Amino acid sequence: MLGTLATMVDGFEVASGGELKKVPHNNPVLFGAPAKKQAEIEEAIDAGVEAINVESFHDLNRIEWLSKQKDVVTPILIRVNLSRDVPESHHMMSGVPTQFGVDERDVPEILKKALQMNHVSVQGFHFHAMSNNLNAEAHVQFVAMCLEKAKSWRNHFGLEIRTVDIGGGIGINYWDPDVGFEWDTFASGLHQLEAQMDGLSLVLELGRFMTAAAGSYVTEVLDVKANHDHHFALIRGGSHHLRLPAAWKMSHPFRIHPVEGWGAPYERPGMKKAEVTIAGELCTPNDVLVKSEYVEELRAGDVVIFDYAGAYAWTISHHEFLSHPEPEFIYLDEKK
Repeated sequence: MLGTLATMVDGFEVASGGELKKVPHNNPVLFGAPAKKQAEIEEAIDAGVEAINVESFHDLNRIEWLSKQKDVVTPILIRVNLSRDVPESHHMMSGVPTQFGVDERDVPEILKKALQMNHVSVQGFHFHAMSNNLNAEAHVQFVAMCLEKAKSWRNHFGLEIRTVDIGGGIGINYWDPDVGFEWDTFASGLHQLEAQMDGLSLVLELGRFMTAAAGSYVTEVLDVKANHDHHFALIRGGSHHLRLPAAWKMSHPFRIHPVEGWGAPYERPGMKKAEVTIAGELCTPNDVLVKSEYVEELRAGDVVIFDYAGAYAWTISHHEFLSHPEPEFIYLDEKK
C-alpha cells in the first residue's frame, strides 16, 4: 500500500521508529510524534529525514545534543499549539490545552534557543490542529492563519524557513458519505492564498482522506435477537478489528449483502423493517459498530460490509481482547 501511495504523494509523515522503517526507500519523510524515544530520534537523524518535529524544549535539547554527537545539522519544524481558536472539527488538537506541540506563547523563546544552537536548523512550522474536518472554507481560513503566523515569526527572527505543514484534518463524512469535503472550494481558496505564500511550501498530510475509502471490513452476522424491544445483530469480529465507530461513538457506514442459503436444521433468526444495533463478539457494551439504524431485513448468515474502513480501523484496534482470531486481509490490485 505504501508503495502504491509513494507514486501519488511527495513524501510521508511518520510518528514512530516503526513507521519510519516502513516507508519505501528514497521517499522524503517528516518525523513527528509528541513523545520520542532517544533511539527513534537517532534513527530519524541517521535516515536523513526532511525534518523532525520539535514538540517541546526538551525535544529541542535532545535533538541538538544527539545531532552534535553525530556531527550533523538536523532540520527541524516547530510544532505550534496556537492560542487562537481554530476552525471546529471532530477532534481539536490546537487552540486548547493538549499534549501536542509548543504553546504559541513560548514560540519566541524556543526560536531564540534554537537559533543559538549549532546542530539544528529551523526549516518551518507544523500546525496540525484539526481532525476529520468537513468544512472546506474553514480549512482555507486555517491555512491562511498558519501562513500569517509563520511569516510573522520568519520576519521577526530573520528565519530562512521553507515549510509550513498544516498537518491533516481533511475528513471523511462517515455520517453521510455522499456529502464530502468540498475540494473545489478548498482548491479555489488555496489558489487565492498563493500570492501570500511568499516562497513557502505548504505541506498537507492526507492519510485518512486518501486511504479510508480504499478499505472495507466484511463480516458475517452470527445472531439476530430482540432485547428490551430493540433489535441487535451480533457479528463475527467487532471493535477489536474496526475500532473507529466505538471510539467515536458513531454508526459506521454499512451495507448488507443477503445470503439466501441457510442449511441449518433450526430456525434462522432475523428481523425486518426496523432499527437495529450491530454489535461485535466482545464482552463489553462498548463493542458497537452501528447504533439504531433502519434496515429492511437482516438475518443470521447475511454479510455486513463496512465501507470507509481503510483508515483508523485495524491499526488502532485492541487486537488481543478475548484472544479472538485476526481477520483475513485481502489486497486487490486493479492491474491484475
